[in-house]
Amino acid sequence: MRIAVLGGAGFIGSNFVRYLASHRSMDLMVYDKLTYAGRYENIADLVEKGRVLFVRGDIANEELLSHALAEFKPDFIVNFAAETHVDRSINDPSPFIKTNVLGVYTVLEVLKKTDSIYIHISTDEVYGDLWGDGEASEDWPLNPSSPYSASKAAGDLLIKSYGRTYGIRYRILRPCNNYGPYQHPEKLIPRTIIRLLNGKPAVIYGDGSQVRDWIHVEDTCRAIEMVMQRGGDSEVYNICANQYASIREIVSLLVSHLGRDPLRDIVYGRPRPGEDRRYAMKCDKIKGLGWSPTIGIGEGLKKTIEWYLSNEWWWRPLVDERYVLSDSPWSMGGTT
Repeated sequence: MRIAVLGGAGFIGSNFVRYLASHRSMDLMVYDKLTYAGRYENIADLVEKGRVLFVRGDIANEELLSHALAEFKPDFIVNFAAETHVDRSINDPSPFIKTNVLGVYTVLEVLKKTDSIYIHISTDEVYGDLWGDGEASEDWPLNPSSPYSASKAAGDLLIKSYGRTYGIRYRILRPCNNYGPYQHPEKLIPRTIIRLLNGKPAVIYGDGSQVRDWIHVEDTCRAIEMVMQRGGDSEVYNICANQYASIREIVSLLVSHLGRDPLRDIVYGRPRPGEDRRYAMKCDKIKGLGWSPTIGIGEGLKKTIEWYLSNEWWWRPLVDERYVLSDSPWSMGGTT
């Protein structure tokens, strides 16, 4: 089997490539622009060992993408390539529109010339804020709240339209909040770990009561593979762990695991503009394929902390003042 992984040098993408390279015998190609969050270091050892073919390129570059895929002839194209950070989308939505909408459009245009099956990685954020105890099924109305989630929802709808109009074979996956190794320090869990290691307090936006479903990236990788093997064309699959915890609870766990004082080492900042209070999904559909999560939140956080403690060489160059060390990393309200 031949698999092309777009955005395969990013967080979930590189973990997926590593998962396949260590568990399966198959030909792998990574196509990645290598932006600030997509790093060659994430897959360098696999490339140097000849386990993965690497092509540097933007998914919005139709000529280069078309050439790379025509040469490789993949059975599956798995697309992780995206701008994903909500804070950055608040500050400047334009890169999100370019990559998450125009980039997806370009991939779909290229797909019209291939027989590959397209696996698209979306997000639970396309469903928007779920108040009360509701859970979004795959046919739940899309109601995004941020420029990031709106751009992802637009990409999902483009894919559906190309499936209906042009016969593109696709499967869309919507994972909940992922965490684990190789996640950029701008995201909550690595950001909290790294701030504490740098002698700064953990920061919670607002009161920290925002609820998320947390899944370790290894479980997500297994879910993606399951959908590749057993999923149906033109279907959407939610990926969730049903491990709900508030931002405050997650940060408190990290502070405690690192031996810090929650009363002293947690501070509260301004609420993020447009913040969703709760995400929740039903995942009966993917569980019906035979998948279920295996890593609990306690075990997963411990493994993640250990990885960041052991790999300062990886995250130290990524620490910046605005998105890691600042208490309010968006520009609205005049605070940077």
